[in-house]
Amino acid sequence: MGRKVFVVGVGMTKFEKPGSKDWDYPDMGAEAGKKALEDAGIPYDSIQFGAVGYCYGDSTAGQAAIYNLGLSGIPVVNVNNNCSTGASALFLAKQYVEGGLVDCAMAMGFEKMEKGSLGMKFEDRIHPMTRHTMDMIDRRGFADAPPAPQMFGNAGIEHMEKYGTPAEAFARIGEKNHRHSVNNPYSQFRDEYSLQDILDSPQVYGPLTKLQCCPTSDGGGAAIVCSEDFVKEHGLQAKAVEILGMAMTTDMESSFSGSDIKLVGQDMSAAAAQQVYEQSGKGPEDIDVIELHDCFSANELITYEALGLCGEGKGGVHLLLLLRRRWRDRRRVLGAGIVRGGLPPESVWSAAALRAVGGGRAREASTCFCSAAGVGETGCACSGWPCGGARCRRRRYGRRRLCVLAGAGG
Repeated sequence: MGRKVFVVGVGMTKFEKPGSKDWDYPDMGAEAGKKALEDAGIPYDSIQFGAVGYCYGDSTAGQAAIYNLGLSGIPVVNVNNNCSTGASALFLAKQYVEGGLVDCAMAMGFEKMEKGSLGMKFEDRIHPMTRHTMDMIDRRGFADAPPAPQMFGNAGIEHMEKYGTPAEAFARIGEKNHRHSVNNPYSQFRDEYSLQDILDSPQVYGPLTKLQCCPTSDGGGAAIVCSEDFVKEHGLQAKAVEILGMAMTTDMESSFSGSDIKLVGQDMSAAAAQQVYEQSGKGPEDIDVIELHDCFSANELITYEALGLCGEGKGGVHLLLLLRRRWRDRRRVLGAGIVRGGLPPESVWSAAALRAVGGGRAREASTCFCSAAGVGETGCACSGWPCGGARCRRRRYGRRRLCVLAGAGG
């Protein structure tokens, strides 16, 4: 076991429609980084290592963003892991602190995207998702739709075929997450839609309609992690979130076993979740708030099962139970807000999740869990406890517990 690691500050930009704001990725990184430093109450000179995540950009774009915070000569590593890129940056920063290489590190993520669906950038070489795409085509063929919603849409179709899940179940996830966006000032869109609005929006593929698919978006996020000694030396106990466990997974043989659900990462999510449960000493029954990656509604539903919230094939039933008791039961499935906030592939929601739970969005929660899962990604996980107001000041590091899971990989 290495040293204890704590998150002491997070920052985030508002998500913007690509091309709608006059800014560039260094501006996004700088804004998120400055907010994280302000949240922690420490100067940039305290940062000894930087891990920066992005998918669309040239090499060393991370340095260009961090240099706006200062030129202190620290090592900076650039990370690219699709929707788990931000979580992977946090994973790397945590390892540097845990291993005793540094006492304070920053994880940053940003993305400057293009309008429309994601596409290929390098057409003179094999695409990293070729194996996944061919596996899908062998079963389902290739439709006149973007590849990503086809993969996740096929996972939804398989769930409908195997378990009788109605299309309405996926639409209800979109309705829930759009409703949450109304109270999220960082979201690109903040409109509430009825279930019928979701169902009636244009079909993209399979059960997925437009309002169940995330838009592309520009934005950034950052988190600062440090050792316990650093927390004590700088008097940061009241805001420290201890990372109790963290895991990373990638594709397994089962990913290519003939299942669309497994192709988009369900088994990887399950493996990462299990590792985090074991490391943190918590289980799905302990969770109060779930911050879940919702690139497509189908992904959220199959991830309920991967996280052990319900049995195989019971994701639709689980969702209905959650929605019916949302005002009187402790458990909440928030959705990461990607369906409204937008999808930067580096997944800056990692910082957003920490801020949301640590900053009051779920103040009475005792255990929270976050998940980002999908094809072509990697998986990370962490858990800890932030401070929660007057009632927790008697405790050294607060009373609420935070459990975070990010990603599944390909």
